[in-house]
Amino acid sequence: VVNGSLEFMFSRKSVFVFDRSAIGGMEVEELELALIDCGLEELEAIEDDGSDELVAYADYADFGRLSEGLERLGVAVKNASLKRIPNTPISLSEEQMSELDKLLDKIEDDDDVQAVYTNVN
Repeated sequence: VVNGSLEFMFSRKSVFVFDRSAIGGMEVEELELALIDCGLEELEAIEDDGSDELVAYADYADFGRLSEGLERLGVAVKNASLKRIPNTPISLSEEQMSELDKLLDKIEDDDDVQAVYTNVN
């Protein structure tokens, strides 16, 4: 880790998003047990905005293993990525969020910036 880095504030994770319907007749618990050997750490259900999605989390080093496991089970993945998940998320007021959004927009406008991560919920 580079001196002055804030890497310790985040966990690097493999994140796979797929519809609940993509698991066919399999129960969620059954899928979870089948994927544990592939590095699965957590399987989370997202049921907002009318969508019924599942999100599978694994260590970033297990991206390939979990991808192969989902493929072997015939699960059609909508989105697969490597993300930094905050270890200690925080909540901000609406006013603070407005100020933060302005700051993040300025940072992202810099041509040298490749990605911006925050610990805001």
